[in-house]
Amino acid sequence: MRVVIVDDEDHVRDSLAKLLARHCLQVTVVGTACSVVVGIRVIQELRPDLVLLDIQMSDGTGFDLLTSLAPVDFKVIFITAYDQYALQAFRFSALDYLLKPVNPEQLVASVNRAGSLLRDHFNMQMDALYENLKSIARQDKKIILKTTDQIHLLDLKSIVCCESDSCYTTVHTKEGGRIMVSKTLKEYEEMLAECGFYRVHKSYLINLAHIKRFEKSDGGYIVLTNDLKIPVASRKREEMIELLERMAE
Repeated sequence: MRVVIVDDEDHVRDSLAKLLARHCLQVTVVGTACSVVVGIRVIQELRPDLVLLDIQMSDGTGFDLLTSLAPVDFKVIFITAYDQYALQAFRFSALDYLLKPVNPEQLVASVNRAGSLLRDHFNMQMDALYENLKSIARQDKKIILKTTDQIHLLDLKSIVCCESDSCYTTVHTKEGGRIMVSKTLKEYEEMLAECGFYRVHKSYLINLAHIKRFEKSDGGYIVLTNDLKIPVASRKREEMIELLERMAE
């Protein structure tokens, strides 16, 4: 892959170029840029396969650069110092990002993932990111779910629950759909814990907004709005009852 690095800090550009030369033999750095304006020109001239893109620069943002070049026909790895809520928006949108200072192993992993990505998906992911950055504090976020042959863009509130299936997760939607994704339930628990989702069982993560009722019989289980019956782990039973009582206040 032919790579362009866009960052307004000299030492970051130099460090990234050296790391790529040392650890990513499948890529060649063909150009660098120190600003949004220069980055636009360099990308238009060199037409790279992949851009390592700083988000905050002295003359604008990486988003300004992408908007000027839309529709984007290259792959992007964002370089960022954003806070945890903005990073959550990146994860929901399934976009690759690296935190400063860049970790070499994470850089290698991101570059390897970029090599297998379909370019057509990027513009959909960016649309999801823009929506998510606008709605950081609300549950009207959108999430990207990738399967082996499709990419789904869902409203977070349309997810009823997530079900573990070994190293995969099946996402159940309120429309009755089932989407299997190659991520563990733990990954979705970490991503969605602050968005109204709760791990009631080792195999289930539920959207609290879709709880219909809690049945205390048979060890305790949750009935969701799509009528799925979800078991509640014994160690979670009291915590679940307290949570429902707080929701009713």
